[in-house]
Amino acid sequence: MLRFGCGDGAAFEALYRRHEAPVFRYLLRNVRNEAAANDLLQEVWFAVARSAARYQPTAKFTTWLYTIAHNKTVDAIRASRPESLEIAADFADDAIIDKMPAADARWEPVNELEARDQARALVRAVEQLPPEQRSAFLLQAEAEMSVDDIALATGASFETTKSRLRYARTKLRQLLWEFA
Repeated sequence: MLRFGCGDGAAFEALYRRHEAPVFRYLLRNVRNEAAANDLLQEVWFAVARSAARYQPTAKFTTWLYTIAHNKTVDAIRASRPESLEIAADFADDAIIDKMPAADARWEPVNELEARDQARALVRAVEQLPPEQRSAFLLQAEAEMSVDDIALATGASFETTKSRLRYARTKLRQLLWEFA
């Protein structure tokens, strides 16, 4: 990011290639609408580009990047009617599942179908989490962020973030147990 701030366009391309897919998945799983997630992704990267000259590495780049993504998501949800971000459940599940890493080619077709069903169940369970818990969980699962980094990105205290993650995991366990 520092190189990009000094005018190195190739540095921006490297950042974008490295972080575009995980940030998109984070946005998509929060807003559950591919078009809205694409718009937010564009806004995130515009914000990164606009901030390049002023960027100071006070935290990890990913923490800073996901702070922007989190704030853009919160702004979008607040600015829109909830129903405008909702889409048909089947499309949402397929769009999200399609963005997940591909199954191992050695798997049998039955195992692939089973894995797809489990992935759908997980997506549905994550969608049922309250927004703050969902965001914290996705920052940890998608961005592999620590509790400290999630707290920094979301503007919550360490203890609040820890509680949100604990409640999210408990709720997910309960929902996935019901699926099983």
